Amino acid sequence: MTDQKPTKYYFLPVVISLCIALGLWVGKSMTNGINNSMSGGSAKYQKMQDIIDVLDQRYVDSLNGEALFEQTISDMLHKLDPHSNYIAAKDLALMNESIQGQFGGVGVRFFILRDTICVTNVIIGSPSDQAGLKAGDKIIKVDGKNVAKKKITNEKVMALLKGNENTTVNLQLLRNGKLITKNVVRGSIPIESVISAYMIEPTIGFIKIDQFSVNTSQEFRKAALWLNQKGMKKLILDLRNNGGGVLQSATDIADEFLTKNLPMLKTKGEHTKPQTYRATAGGILESTELTILINVNSASASEILAGAIQDNDRGTIIGRRSFGKGLVQEDIKLRDGSNLRLTIARYYTPTGRCIQKSYDAGYEEYMSDQMERYDNGELYAPDSTLFADSLKFKTPKGKIVYGGGGIMPDIFVPFDSSGTSWYFTDLRFSQAFNAFAFDFVQQRRNKWKTIEDFDKNFTVSDAILNQFVQFAQKEIKIAKDKEGLAHSKTLIVKTLKAEIARQLWLEDGYYRITNKTDNEVQRALKYLKH
Repeated sequence: MTDQKPTKYYFLPVVISLCIALGLWVGKSMTNGINNSMSGGSAKYQKMQDIIDVLDQRYVDSLNGEALFEQTISDMLHKLDPHSNYIAAKDLALMNESIQGQFGGVGVRFFILRDTICVTNVIIGSPSDQAGLKAGDKIIKVDGKNVAKKKITNEKVMALLKGNENTTVNLQLLRNGKLITKNVVRGSIPIESVISAYMIEPTIGFIKIDQFSVNTSQEFRKAALWLNQKGMKKLILDLRNNGGGVLQSATDIADEFLTKNLPMLKTKGEHTKPQTYRATAGGILESTELTILINVNSASASEILAGAIQDNDRGTIIGRRSFGKGLVQEDIKLRDGSNLRLTIARYYTPTGRCIQKSYDAGYEEYMSDQMERYDNGELYAPDSTLFADSLKFKTPKGKIVYGGGGIMPDIFVPFDSSGTSWYFTDLRFSQAFNAFAFDFVQQRRNKWKTIEDFDKNFTVSDAILNQFVQFAQKEIKIAKDKEGLAHSKTLIVKTLKAEIARQLWLEDGYYRITNKTDNEVQRALKYLKH
């Protein structure tokens, strides 16, 4: 919900009336066979039309009726719970891409620097790769239209490059000072959700899952089989900052760790049949020792997976309390192509915990819970007030676990704020690091053969650090802060090296560097080694 100025509260009674009418209209508009059997229904629909007519004809200012209509639906649904939502038809395709794990496009990663579209990576085997695009190319024209020095946005670039499969886009590129032209036939581009998988120690694997899409469980299984071949006996599964996604992918991954018939998840709602998800036989990681990393941004499907492992005494959860989303949504398509994402059930972990945090205080307070945890110190020490006897549950081996608001880790690791400063924060939330890294690797893309070679032989020297500070001041307009630089030097150097690795080896390169000093990862390693 957005803040409104006081002068607009005169409009509130009308909006409330409209909300009531819209609720009835939504029910009528669904195409999944739901019928309206309310007495006097037609009269109520007519009342909605009357209200809209009055607004169009008499309201003091001009109105964007469609925008008002859609915002009012969203506000109405958020009065029910924070996760029921209305998705306009124009936004639905973009949201579905992350769920399906693919989209129609050319297969490049880019960012905009100096008003120029800079290609940072080309996906192997993608249409761009087949057409001969390379990391470091700068896109000057798209289908003859100049896109350089035009204050172009990421959204506009995506709109130009995305499109139906087997359609062609003509690109004019600047490479090493020369203009070249490439015709790229768009194809299906995967959105990978397993973004890092490698052996962090001789017998310990690391897998990072960014989100849960339709394809995530397949990606995970492929990565796990590869690590098994390399001798993996123990695994660190990183679900930090993973906001969830497709429930089935979470249970499929849990199934790889659990033996036959163990419960993974229960769902229950007023109008849905109770369902229990159970593990099947033949999981490829049933004998692999497991730790799972979570934090305040681990939500939904991440919590389903972590809860299934914790409640079955199958692994150890490390980090900080997760978000606390225990509601299940179903997508219902409406006649105009828009979508109603409706909460239809609550889910319960195998011990019977509902981990949905309270939303009685309203939508805005619910969504700002992360900041509240920071303010009350919960990121640095567990909040003992959350350990209520009424929310206490026992695992099969007698371990006490709690419901009522997220997954509590078995091993708490405080948030690491050492080395931070306002100077570092300004740098981190700007383009400074990735823009400098892009420029830095332009003539060095073939200097290191592997990430191991890079990690061993590359160091961010004081000279490189000074180049970065000057670059940030000149290109990003972040003035040098001597005190902030001195305080955050170690953190800035680590981040620079990781971002340079990301330019060359994507997210896998980034995490291979950052994991060496990551507190939660290092705590998991210590636990698995002892």
